[in-house]
Amino acid sequence: MGITLISISHQAAPLQIREMFAFPEEVQAKLMKQMIEKGIADECVIISTCNRTEVYTYSEYPDSNFAEMQELLLDFASAQDVEHMGDYIRLYSGSKAIRHLFRVTAGLDSMVMGEDQILGQVKRAHEFAHETGTCGVYLNTLFRYAVTAAKKVKTETDLSRTTVSTATMAIKAAEQTFGSLHGKKVMLIGASGKIGSTVLKNLQCIEGAEVYITARNMGQASADPHHKISYQVMDYEKRYELVNEMDVIVSATTSPHYTLTYDNLAKCLVTEKPRVLVDLAVPIDIDARAGKLPGVKRYDIDDFRELAAANNEKKQHEALEAEQMLEESRKDFERWMIFQQGLPKIAKTKEWMLREAEKKGFERAIDKMFYRLRDNSEPEELRAFLEHLGSVE
Repeated sequence: MGITLISISHQAAPLQIREMFAFPEEVQAKLMKQMIEKGIADECVIISTCNRTEVYTYSEYPDSNFAEMQELLLDFASAQDVEHMGDYIRLYSGSKAIRHLFRVTAGLDSMVMGEDQILGQVKRAHEFAHETGTCGVYLNTLFRYAVTAAKKVKTETDLSRTTVSTATMAIKAAEQTFGSLHGKKVMLIGASGKIGSTVLKNLQCIEGAEVYITARNMGQASADPHHKISYQVMDYEKRYELVNEMDVIVSATTSPHYTLTYDNLAKCLVTEKPRVLVDLAVPIDIDARAGKLPGVKRYDIDDFRELAAANNEKKQHEALEAEQMLEESRKDFERWMIFQQGLPKIAKTKEWMLREAEKKGFERAIDKMFYRLRDNSEPEELRAFLEHLGSVE
């Protein structure tokens, strides 16, 4: 009985592979339900972000379900015939799977170490699985432990104090081209999403930038008096009418289709000047061929690795401290799980001891239990048990 995990993440899989596993919530729900209905798992939670798709399961037979888990996952992604697919998948079980979730939730496995968005994404994944009915006592408790441990890391270490996120790197990518965004026109597509809203907050701290956001709901607010700039709301369907004026375009939607196609950009970008297109979506929003247009630099998630590496290098000390805190929380969870799984045996042992106590007295019943432990334990297990008994007062 235990936890297993299949992971497709930025650590091993390139963007074009991760795109295949970027399932919308309705597909995630169907996949989680099939994991259980087909008897592959007893519980299932899926974490799906721009940098990872991870399937966590709890099963009474965790070592035997990897092949079936992988087959179903590849079937949902239509990835059965992808060459070298095994190079992009990571399999974890037991303590390694538990440790991985704790590291992911605390931002230690993120492209940008210590980034804040992943904690909310993990919480949402857990809530969604609970709403879907695929998350039971073991994964519920595992994810609660992971979230609690991540919050402790964020409050008791400096890992997230000077946070750099994918959203802030999008701004940095544009600033590398222009030096400053003062006086520049910036279009943000998908401003109401999780990543887009963070990009907008960062833009609103840049004085002198002229920001346009696309919105399908034209009732959205278009000003914020607490920031240095306001922004103009434009109809998403009219985005191509303004692209020629823009210096920077950031797209961060959950659309399965391109928000900007190569053909339409080639037609609309009639003024040749330096432009930066930043695609923060998975699957991608901006046609990759757009980077071939005159004056255009196009960035996607995987292009931020160099910036992320510099950030991560600065946070190695905080990461070590965080790892130690997470390891203690992992042990706490595993102790809980082992004890939970052992409750039926504990109940039987209590019943046996009560019967023995009635026949021969309580002291003889305790003695008999210790002799049973002696005769049925591995030497190292017995030594560890007796050492622990020595600390009992």
